[in-house]
Amino acid sequence: MHLFDHPDFDGHEQVVFCADPESGLRAIIAVHDTTLGPSLGGCRMWPYASEAEALRDVLRLSRGMTYKSALAGLPLGGGKSVIIGNPRTDKTGALLRAMGRNVERLGGRYIVAEDSGTGVPDIKTMAQETAHVSGVVEKTTGNGGTRSGDPSPSTAYGVFVGLKAAVRHRLNRTDLEGLTVAIQGVGSVGGHLAHFLRDAGARLWITDINAEQARRVADAVGATAVAPDAIFDLDVDVFAPCALGAVLNDDTIARLTSPVVAGAANNQLAEERHGQALSDRGILYAPDYVINAGGVIDVYYERAGHDHERVMRHVESIADTLTEIFARADAEHRPTAAVADRMARQKVGRAR
Repeated sequence: MHLFDHPDFDGHEQVVFCADPESGLRAIIAVHDTTLGPSLGGCRMWPYASEAEALRDVLRLSRGMTYKSALAGLPLGGGKSVIIGNPRTDKTGALLRAMGRNVERLGGRYIVAEDSGTGVPDIKTMAQETAHVSGVVEKTTGNGGTRSGDPSPSTAYGVFVGLKAAVRHRLNRTDLEGLTVAIQGVGSVGGHLAHFLRDAGARLWITDINAEQARRVADAVGATAVAPDAIFDLDVDVFAPCALGAVLNDDTIARLTSPVVAGAANNQLAEERHGQALSDRGILYAPDYVINAGGVIDVYYERAGHDHERVMRHVESIADTLTEIFARADAEHRPTAAVADRMARQKVGRAR
């Protein structure tokens, strides 16, 4: 496994391979760029087929976090971590504490939060070994109540306002009443998104690799549940990928009929060229790390002093950033993903 000539190695400042034989921990922490501030990003636990697959994921995810924080206007860099293992069967307190010790060894260059396969309780367990955690402090809500530190509701709300911006730009619609949306993945973020869309009057089709989860969400929001592979063939206005990455590839892009792709998943494009492929088909793509920035905005304010109204205003600015990207892409006849990448690199470059 060669790191420095890896196609997804992008001048990463630090890549750390972590192992703890006693707990069985096998993990990778990638710090992409700390120009704007310490790197912050979630810890994903997944049963990767190989170490090479885990390395590719953490390299791509950490670079996406740099771009995400830059375009969200946050004083944060980009980092991510992955634990190789099945979160349902391999996760133990000893493994999570070992992960916490490895985060602590980086001395604050990397701040860990939850991600696919980990949750607030897991990050709290890591916090027994490191102070460099986020997404664990109970927060106030708009109605005066409280919720856990889980940033998923903020991520979903950011996707919701970003989806509305994409619909306004591509379909010239200012409301979502009767809009048809296919959501792929209805876990913590996709499930919240389904409720936001239902409340706005959208008609929903959903799927999830966990059929029971899909059924529960479908019953709760009045959606139609479909088989995982069928989600790409639906005749809908918006396709919202909210599961794992690389879902937009040669096969799936050819099957899509939706004029808008706007969802919460990270690394949705299997390869960079797929941004052009979407553009060639007239599909407006909301770059993933722009539209799903609500979570990192939420956890940043946890560390900076949480104020619900301020957080929501910042999350809602995602719509403005996307609108600017869409306008530039139209004017320059370039894919939205390429425009967003350039904007993020320019922002980091100016700071550097």
